[in-house]
Amino acid sequence: MKIVESIKASYQELVYKVTWPTRQELTSSAVLVLVASLILALIVWLMDLCFEKLMTLIYGLF
Repeated sequence: MKIVESIKASYQELVYKVTWPTRQELTSSAVLVLVASLILALIVWLMDLCFEKLMTLIYGLF
């Protein structure tokens, strides 16, 4: 019985208490996450490139 009551309560909360974002809000949030991810990926790539050049220089001296 507790499982059925829990499912009913979850359904009512999902239907009546949750506010869903509009399509425009969802799209703008997705674009923001995409841009932030690309910027972070670019930063990590540049750091990796710099460390690669540094290690090549260090190991080239020995």
